[in-house]
Amino acid sequence: MRSTRRGTAICENDRVTTAIPTLGADIGEILIDEAAINARVAELGAEVTRDYAGRDLVLVSILKGALPFLADLMRQIPLPLTLDFMEVSSYGAATTSSGMVRILKDLAKPIEGRHVLIVEDILDTGHTLAHIRGHLETQRPASIRLCALLDKPARRIIPIAVDYRGFEIADKFVVGYGLDYAERYRNLPFIGVLKPEVYAEAE
Repeated sequence: MRSTRRGTAICENDRVTTAIPTLGADIGEILIDEAAINARVAELGAEVTRDYAGRDLVLVSILKGALPFLADLMRQIPLPLTLDFMEVSSYGAATTSSGMVRILKDLAKPIEGRHVLIVEDILDTGHTLAHIRGHLETQRPASIRLCALLDKPARRIIPIAVDYRGFEIADKFVVGYGLDYAERYRNLPFIGVLKPEVYAEAE
């Protein structure tokens, strides 16, 4: 196959194919590999199972980044539970949170009297999760706890407690396993540090 620039069409044996971008080429460092993620998610699932046995549990996932984490986590929780989703906006195509949180999609079902576990991909400034938690508290659930795959305490502006933490990471811009930059890289199976030159022009 002839080499080509990313995303362009090429001809090979009279067939037109599309060059597929290699997302891994934009990653400067693999911070947390797939095996480590799987092992930690299993441990978190065991903790949640122990703590919520006999309770009416609803997992509230924050779209879109937390979806892979939610899918793997819920399979590690052998309890009756339900799912609901919220979508918020605070990043856009930037690498840092704007601090302005907008709810794009609210819950589909009432949570009054239920035990809510917010499932999020990353906790950094605390703006987004503090806003979500305050919003959910007005709906009178029995309890609210937070499960975050990644915690970036160096970025914290608003104090917020993490009840279930996957990994604490340094202040690096990470993608993969649901986390994105401009809606890309979510499908990488690991957590990686994005090369600065990938987003330098947009900053």
